[in-house]
Amino acid sequence: MKDKYRIGVDIGGTFTDFTVVDDETGEVLVEKCLTTPDEPEQAVQAGLRMLASQRNDVLTHAGSFIHATTLLTNVVLERKGARTGLITTAGFRDILEFARELRYDIYDPFIAFSRPLVERPLRVGVRERTLVNGSVYTALDEQDVRGAAQLFRESEVESVAICFLHSYKNDAHERRARDIVQELLPGVQVSISSEVLPEPKEYERISTTVLDAYVKPTAAVYLDKLGAQLRKEGYTHNLFVMMSNGGSATAETTKQFPVQAIESGPAAGVEAASHYGKLIGASSLLSFDMGGTTAKLCIVLDGKAQRTRSFEVDRVQRFKPGSGIPIAVPVYDLLEIGAGGGSIARVNELGLLAVGPDSAGSKPGPACYGLGGKQPTVTDADLILGYLGEKSFLGGSIPLSLPAARSAMDDSVARRLGMSAEQAAWGIHNLVNETMASAARVHIAEKGQSAKDLALVGFGGAGPVHAVGLARKLGCPRVVIPPLPGVMSAFGLLTAPVAFERSRAVRRLLEQLTLDELATLYGELGREAAQLLPPDAKPTMQYSADIWRRGQDYALEIEVDPDWLRQGLKEKLAQRFDEQYALHYGRVDDETALEIVTVRAKATRTTSKPSVSVPATGGDAVKGRRAIYVPARETYQEVPVYDRSLLAAGTQIDGPAIVEERESTTVLDHGDQLTVDPYGCLVINLAYPNSAEH
Repeated sequence: MKDKYRIGVDIGGTFTDFTVVDDETGEVLVEKCLTTPDEPEQAVQAGLRMLASQRNDVLTHAGSFIHATTLLTNVVLERKGARTGLITTAGFRDILEFARELRYDIYDPFIAFSRPLVERPLRVGVRERTLVNGSVYTALDEQDVRGAAQLFRESEVESVAICFLHSYKNDAHERRARDIVQELLPGVQVSISSEVLPEPKEYERISTTVLDAYVKPTAAVYLDKLGAQLRKEGYTHNLFVMMSNGGSATAETTKQFPVQAIESGPAAGVEAASHYGKLIGASSLLSFDMGGTTAKLCIVLDGKAQRTRSFEVDRVQRFKPGSGIPIAVPVYDLLEIGAGGGSIARVNELGLLAVGPDSAGSKPGPACYGLGGKQPTVTDADLILGYLGEKSFLGGSIPLSLPAARSAMDDSVARRLGMSAEQAAWGIHNLVNETMASAARVHIAEKGQSAKDLALVGFGGAGPVHAVGLARKLGCPRVVIPPLPGVMSAFGLLTAPVAFERSRAVRRLLEQLTLDELATLYGELGREAAQLLPPDAKPTMQYSADIWRRGQDYALEIEVDPDWLRQGLKEKLAQRFDEQYALHYGRVDDETALEIVTVRAKATRTTSKPSVSVPATGGDAVKGRRAIYVPARETYQEVPVYDRSLLAAGTQIDGPAIVEERESTTVLDHGDQLTVDPYGCLVINLAYPNSAEH
């Protein structure tokens, strides 16, 4: 039998999600199990066993297996990476601590910064110097490199980062240093900056390369172990891993450049939101992914999610840029908020209600899970409010205890605030919505957008529960809940193309650079990127250039049409830059010369997009009634509960109501109207887009 299944697996902070698409029948299978943080592959095995109980040939006849994980991020946060050494140009060993020489909070007398991943004794400067134009000023002192390798051997270093000044223009010294290290330290992993990030800005380049080296052994061990397990169970093809930029790559490529997968899980969710946005014809979206630990928001315009190369991990102050470790790789421009179903509620030192950012995670989890959790969480609050059902959570596979949720709420919050458990639960639900809305308002404004022009696409286990409330606070007129929202990131893995990007520094004025030179550069980069795809791939190419006006320090990424190069239309680059510059800064300075900083080529192999079948005709989808809390009346009201799997296209539901499915629950408020579209999306038009009108 030919391969007919595609499998997507996303490991989150609380749950591990599974999606399987049968390409012959179009059927979609989903599973969800608690994450095993210490050994994440155990959750993968458990979920695959659950899938095998539905289809025993799911692995033996799978054509692709695509994986997203928070493992690498957690390795950095928990400082469980490899013992790493750094070889850099003499005099620059402390650049990881000098950083940008800026204080992210000038008014904080106790300001703290993230601890470097390489301790100072293992940061070694060697004599060498390459100038900004690529010429060699001081030859590499190979004896210095050998001395560094000897130190690393004595210190039991497991991975080495090599980062020399201006190696993006001339990588000869880095490559020779790598050869020496590999000769003297066989088995030790090595990352060189001219391969990881061949671009200007020394601190960002060194920081990114060090992080790549820090997680490389962990990534290799984990992916090798997972690959071996899959082969043992009968899977015979490549294991793919989601990259932070929205594409996927083979496990072998990921092991070469693991830093590219540092933000893989959230990228998959954005890919899925973009996919459904195109299907329903919504050009402007706000992707809203709320899981057990965090909420992630991203703006999608004209079917394309906003990207950035300014990303940080391990922030000392979670929501303050500059307090973490920068990674200059392409990632989706996500706003991350410490608000999820597992976010813990408490009364703070001022006697006020506070929620998060710490989470109960999967161990012990919310109090209502009955796994030992004693503190009330957002999930406990939603259960008390009636938004979640005791026997319907994850199809009943995880029974929820309302008495346990009430007990935790009373003990930790309600009594201390002199209110009922219901009032405290509503306060938690409303506060977490306001926390997300406050951060989202700033993010949307910074991107030059207005919430009233954005449809909110809600997903994640907790996303549909809070989507309507969040949209109302923001002023979004419409909410879209795609099919399978609780495993949306795992589904998004199956919509993502296989893709990889390579870049090269240029630092030349546009007027001095010929189109033939540009075409040659793009050709070389395109071949490099294509070589990192599977051998059978027939990639399409996308080109871009980072451009700024001479003297500036922040470039704009401009898409480059290959026809411009073939037709000699250099002015098209300048025209496109002016358009983007005006969009970002509100004006155009047309007198200063343009400089091309970096050129990029992305090789992509598109995949067929899975679809979810919708019932042709609807039966009686009402599965019962449940009392939900109405804050305006401070009492409960019984509302119908619908089974989403029985809702046919064209079905309309007026709020208040609950729509349940195995992995999530959608909550409609008074006056809201829900329509099921032809693709199975729940499209909700809000009665009161503005909270002020509600």
